[in-house]
Amino acid sequence: MDKIYITDLKIFAYHGVFAHENLNGQNFYINAVLTLDTEQAGISDELACSVNYGEVCELIKKTMTEHNYKLIEAVAQSVATAILYHYKLVKSVEIEIKKPEAPINMEFGCVSVKIKRSWHTAVIALGSNMGNSKAYINNAIQQLRESIYISDLQQSELIMTKPYGYTEQNNFLNGAVLCKTIYSPHGLLKFMQSIENNAGRTREIHWGPRTLDLDLIFYDNKIINTPDLIIPHPDMHNRDFVLKPVAELVPNYYHPVFKQTIKQLLEGLPHD
Repeated sequence: MDKIYITDLKIFAYHGVFAHENLNGQNFYINAVLTLDTEQAGISDELACSVNYGEVCELIKKTMTEHNYKLIEAVAQSVATAILYHYKLVKSVEIEIKKPEAPINMEFGCVSVKIKRSWHTAVIALGSNMGNSKAYINNAIQQLRESIYISDLQQSELIMTKPYGYTEQNNFLNGAVLCKTIYSPHGLLKFMQSIENNAGRTREIHWGPRTLDLDLIFYDNKIINTPDLIIPHPDMHNRDFVLKPVAELVPNYYHPVFKQTIKQLLEGLPHD
């Protein structure tokens, strides 16, 4: 991938923990590295095949001056998100926010924060078997769709399925969504859990009844195994109520552990 660099863009803004920083303002310097494919721009010499860096600078200024933030970490996050949302050709962006006038009572050169953000592909399974299940699932999808860190969301049809594991409960309504996200895997998990909590989700019985269940099935082709998150979902290959909706969206998505497509995993399930 190719890169476009913007170096030491000077912007006067009002960010900081202290009241005088929000009152008086100060100079910030921004470095941005945009990663994208510029081959067609180089061949055609057409700006439409690349990114107008002048417009990017104006967007950075607009983002930094519309709101006041306490932390330059939040400034960097907002700038990176704005660029990724406005310029679909940009696959990832690295942002450095430099604060040379930071309120430090010592001699120093500069304080800065540097972050890198990019779009990732995520597949999320949804289920419910308590209350108005369809409303719980639709509300969850709407919250995902409205997040500034999620884009291009597609949803499957909802299907009614028998309970799995703990069978002494009502049938489930299940579905799945495919989306692009700026969230990290753990960041997306935390957001999903907040949606579950908003729906009154409790965890009293393993595999038991629930108002809303969100499971992160895939995140790009990553394999993650931590105490609080395993990707791909460790039991998805046994669950037709996961595989059927996911197969509707991405039948040829390749499972990085089992080395089979979703369609192949679904076809390999035992039939009733």
